[in-house]
Amino acid sequence: MDYFIHKNLGGFLRRELDFYIKNEIIRLDDIEAADAPRVDEYLKKLRVLRKIARRIIDFLAQLEDFQKKLWLKKKFVIETQYCITLDRIPESFYPEIAANDRQREEWIKLFAIDDIKADMAQPGYSKPLTVDFLRANPFLTVDTRLLHEDTKEKLIASLVDLDESCSGILLHGDNFQALNLAQTRLSKQIKSVYIDPPYNTDAGPIAYKNGYRSSSWCSLMADRLAITPPLMSADGVLCATIDDYQQRELSYLIEQQFGQDNLLGTIAVRINPSGRPVPSGLAQAHEYAIFARNTSAGELEKLPRSEKQSARYKQEDENGNFMWELFRKRGSNSERKDRPSLFYPLYVMGDSIRAPKMRWDEDKRVWKDIEPPKQGEVVVYPLDDSGSERTWRGKPSNVAGAPENYKAKTNDDGSITVYYKFRPGSEGVLPPTNWIDSKYSATEHGTGVLKHFFTGVSPFTYPKSIYAVEDCLRVSGLGDSQYALDYFGGSGTTGHAVINLNREDGGNRKYALVEMGAYFDTVLKPRIQKAAYSKDWNEGKPVSREGISHCLKYIRLESFEDTLNNLQLPDTPRLNVSATDSSEMARDYLLKYWLEFETTGSPSLLNVREFSDPTAYTLKVKQPGSDAQVEKTIDLVETFNWLIGLHVAHLDQPRRYAIEMVRETDPELPQDQDTRWRATSIKEREDGEFWFRAVEGHVLRVPGDELSRERVLVIWRKLTGHSGRDQAALEAWLGKRGINPRESEFARIYVNGNHALPSDGEAALRVQLIEQTFAQRMWEDA
Repeated sequence: MDYFIHKNLGGFLRRELDFYIKNEIIRLDDIEAADAPRVDEYLKKLRVLRKIARRIIDFLAQLEDFQKKLWLKKKFVIETQYCITLDRIPESFYPEIAANDRQREEWIKLFAIDDIKADMAQPGYSKPLTVDFLRANPFLTVDTRLLHEDTKEKLIASLVDLDESCSGILLHGDNFQALNLAQTRLSKQIKSVYIDPPYNTDAGPIAYKNGYRSSSWCSLMADRLAITPPLMSADGVLCATIDDYQQRELSYLIEQQFGQDNLLGTIAVRINPSGRPVPSGLAQAHEYAIFARNTSAGELEKLPRSEKQSARYKQEDENGNFMWELFRKRGSNSERKDRPSLFYPLYVMGDSIRAPKMRWDEDKRVWKDIEPPKQGEVVVYPLDDSGSERTWRGKPSNVAGAPENYKAKTNDDGSITVYYKFRPGSEGVLPPTNWIDSKYSATEHGTGVLKHFFTGVSPFTYPKSIYAVEDCLRVSGLGDSQYALDYFGGSGTTGHAVINLNREDGGNRKYALVEMGAYFDTVLKPRIQKAAYSKDWNEGKPVSREGISHCLKYIRLESFEDTLNNLQLPDTPRLNVSATDSSEMARDYLLKYWLEFETTGSPSLLNVREFSDPTAYTLKVKQPGSDAQVEKTIDLVETFNWLIGLHVAHLDQPRRYAIEMVRETDPELPQDQDTRWRATSIKEREDGEFWFRAVEGHVLRVPGDELSRERVLVIWRKLTGHSGRDQAALEAWLGKRGINPRESEFARIYVNGNHALPSDGEAALRVQLIEQTFAQRMWEDA
């Protein structure tokens, strides 16, 4: 479903109303010809018209502003799961995993483990699987979706530095909503943004509900590009690919968002060597990759030399490969006036060269006191064939310090040409503006790759060449432990490319991909799992089983449609307008405030009363491809982590405690209520009355600055309905962990439910209510 929401409908309609009245209603000729009574009657009609129209506008604006607020609300996380390779999982979990038939069947589907035969080196496939089989296949990924909830929670609790250990994040949902939710968690952390938006052509148009196809596409792109820079690091680089159909519009939108000075260039990539037929015009063989940087700190990096380029360096000495290159500079900035210090004589005898001793005159910008040549030496200056004064490529000191790196050749006409040893730098070559290598073919290395991954049939149309995406990420400068973001995730080529780069050099680059299509589950996630398990595939089966250690987190977000479907109106109106004495007040309430006021407390609008049990907050979620809705439990813990930007170090499993309590007198309490509950013992027990779950991690006080880390503790608990006992249980739990809210290593401690923890001094800033912060962060941009 498509939603088009006006950002300021009320203001727009009021301006249009005034314009309409001035240009279509008011006629100065009629006013001049009329007497005073008729003019007065005429103005009264105008006032009535304007009054009625403005009331209609107020009502329409209420509807549209409410929709806008719902759209900008940060969405709930509906589900959180992990895919973790076995090498990262403690072996104590192996027996249960081996006995899990659902996981075994998925491994057959993904990795064809039923083809693994036993030999002298390893055990083979069996039903059920054995623990030894799991040990022998460390790169099989365990999907926590297939585990019992208790096992999943214990497994996640066993992982050290949870978020840091994740190699990537997959977000299922609208990309605007995903970017909006990630504004705090990923702020200033994205090094490379690679997007391949829908091209909006007849081959792949967006299913718009109106005829303004291009303008709707531009609106879609502009809104998402607008919230991209806050996620990017100062040296972050964006690459967006597009074809001719919308290239002009996308280039303008990127320039508008990043500024002309931050445009880094456009590369034409030949993705179809034979060309794609079009109804009229030339066969289209290329598309564009537009590069822009977030700030002036961003730069494009070089590409590794191709085999063809490296083959040019056929000669070798003790310092490595080289080729003889002309020492006289050519092209731009090669004239003497450009670099006068590089215009000097060289003395040649045979094929040997030396630089004479001389002195640089800074005032006159010339070399002076030049040592005279020895007998038999020929003086050579950097003059071109026309006799124009050029420059050498290096300083005299370079020649004097290593004359063996230079040679002279006497030509047939008696002229002398000077050469130097040009070596391939380890940093590679500057990327050209046209990429024509066959490896960029989307047919062979895009569709072809997916066919190999998925039983000979490509489950996704128009995937990118894996090599094109890899090189775009290289040019963007994606380095170790840095994030690549793709919010048009598609078939997952960007995540696959990041895995390939890590496999190539053992790096720890990370990816964040966003996709809302059904192929999130059928293509994107399986492809990432397969790419980590094996580099090469054929007919859906791995060619080898040489995988890499990997952990990905995938989450599903509440959709805008879910938000609308979970609005609730009370059986009895919160405000009975018919009972009010003021008709004007009643009218204003209905026209301006009714919708927001009456839907307060709806599940999708945040009902904090339901936070008393963090495991029981539910929404009706629409099922893909149908109108059916299923009630699902919302992951409040994960949602809150994203809202506050928490980098999770440890997500503990839920724990229950049996706590013995007594009532004791507290002189600080009022005389008629001078007793309180105090815990005398606390023991962890499966049938305990009190439920707690702790999350530890850090936030960055300054986005992107790791030196500004602040430790955070989030305490979730199920409230019993007895505030006194809940408070005593909280104090006992903190005491068991040795945490004093007044003097703690945590800069922030968040707790759900009312409590009486210290609220004076530093503790007032340190201890905060989850409900209050949750509401503030969820609605701060709406």
